[in-house]
Amino acid sequence: MTETIADILAAHRAGTTTPAQTIARCYQRIRAHADPALFITLRDEADAVAEAVALAARDPSLPLYGVPVAVKDNIDVAGLPTTAACPAFAYQPAQDSTAVAKLRAAGAIIIGKTNLDQFATGLVGVRSPYGIPRNAMRADLVPGGSSSGSAVAVGAGLVPLSLGTDTAGSGRVPAMLNNIVGLKPSLGLISTTGLVPACRTLDCISVFALTVDDAMIALRVMGTPDATDPYSRARPIAPMSAMPDRPRLGVPRPDQLQFFGDQQSEQAYADALQRWTSLGAELIEIDVAPLYETARLLYDGPWVAERYLAIRELIDATPDALHPVTRQITLGGKAISAADTFAALYRLQALRKLAEPAFAAIDALVLPTAPTAYTVEQVLADPVTLNSRLGTYTNFVNLLDLCGLAIPASIRADGIPFGVTLLAPGGRDAELASLGRMFHADTALPMGATGVALPPLAALDADAGTDHIQIAVVGAHLSGMALNGELTSLDGRLLRATATAPDYKLYALNGTVPPKPGMLRVAAGAGAAIALEIWSLSPAAFGRFVAAIPQPLSIGTLKLADGALVKGFLVEPAALEVARDITHFGGWRAYMAELAKAG
Repeated sequence: MTETIADILAAHRAGTTTPAQTIARCYQRIRAHADPALFITLRDEADAVAEAVALAARDPSLPLYGVPVAVKDNIDVAGLPTTAACPAFAYQPAQDSTAVAKLRAAGAIIIGKTNLDQFATGLVGVRSPYGIPRNAMRADLVPGGSSSGSAVAVGAGLVPLSLGTDTAGSGRVPAMLNNIVGLKPSLGLISTTGLVPACRTLDCISVFALTVDDAMIALRVMGTPDATDPYSRARPIAPMSAMPDRPRLGVPRPDQLQFFGDQQSEQAYADALQRWTSLGAELIEIDVAPLYETARLLYDGPWVAERYLAIRELIDATPDALHPVTRQITLGGKAISAADTFAALYRLQALRKLAEPAFAAIDALVLPTAPTAYTVEQVLADPVTLNSRLGTYTNFVNLLDLCGLAIPASIRADGIPFGVTLLAPGGRDAELASLGRMFHADTALPMGATGVALPPLAALDADAGTDHIQIAVVGAHLSGMALNGELTSLDGRLLRATATAPDYKLYALNGTVPPKPGMLRVAAGAGAAIALEIWSLSPAAFGRFVAAIPQPLSIGTLKLADGALVKGFLVEPAALEVARDITHFGGWRAYMAELAKAG
């Protein structure tokens, strides 16, 4: 049975299944899929199940509680080797990458490291000594790359979430070819500490999921600043909202579209634009020539030198350790001069200025994710040219600091999936998701290759009504807890489970009936992320609810893990003199569960 993140969380919180059972089912699906080229390293099942069992001591409202996740094998996971699909390069990381650490802190279970185009160089998924992962939709097609195994793992329904990377389209092209969602975040939004670099100035850790909503759950978990990454940026993620009645979508002029003779892809893109029009979008033709010129800079310009720099010692000492195509591309960066680099940087800045007015006039640019699809046989016969064609609509994105969301659009008559990508200036990830989730739902496509229909769209925070007020609860008002009825009796609506920024401490207050916690804000980073729930109340209900809150509790403004601000419970510091510090539990549920176990 295919499970989305939302399905898994609902089952775990309701107690109808356990994280251990979910992980065991995940391994059953992997065995049944029987593709030895998909994972480079699969974690020992008993170890993963044991970690899932240990989750019982943690708060089930964690945003990824018990969710199995696969990780591209150029991202560090403690306890598993990092190979970047090159055995001679392999090493044992001492700790998790920042992105993986945040997933684990949110309750996720890492189940293995997936195959990739060696050193994340390629869009095809065939450049690996560990084999070619089998495309989830049609076995003769390339799986797409470089995040081949990660995309296939989600497309085949083995896991609901995986991490890829994206420098030139590696988080988007394989998403299209496996009929899933690929989210390429704004530069710096997800830390790249613990990532083997391809082009360090352009690299993004990306997200593959079955639905846009699932991808955004993962983005909110990982998308916070990281002091260990010099390229990390504070880019708060806005809440998703309803799609505007008439979104303005940019499209290329007809003479600028490229499909390389693939008439079915050309028709699929026309059909996708018609779908957008039927959803109310206004299509605005823009000149994409500056984007195409920017794309050529990526491999014809000095950024190839970054790929050489990342593995210089290995490729200079033992060039035969690399895949022949990877070696050919990477060595091309060795002769690039500083003058070449500055000339390209000057031209890139000029192209950014040319592109800015077009993006200012639209809500998003909608392009084919890739112009066509190729079989493994075709790519092996012409590995460079066909790979380059797949990057037609992707190679310029990171150079221009755009965020992107690849979403399925249709499945062609020949069984090849087609998708479109929404692009916007960096920082507008949530706006793209708000548009993309509506389009994806309207397609009524199955999720990946599973044959399972997309679930109905879940309610968004904004769906509670523009006049409603959100409130964060951390203790006895959590769903299923002693005072939750005070919210439900006021027609309160649970919007989502999330956590605070790591700026709070949690205390068990003395002498309260029923038991209640108090949360105190401390210096930035000096506390912990505390699990909470966001509820929605009408203004009148909010007033009645707040009026009944007893001392020493009060309502203040909380900062969430994604940087958003929301009203929520805080405590007066004077009440903490005799209170117990329970911050290390990470939330009230986990603390109460520990009390119950102690008897």
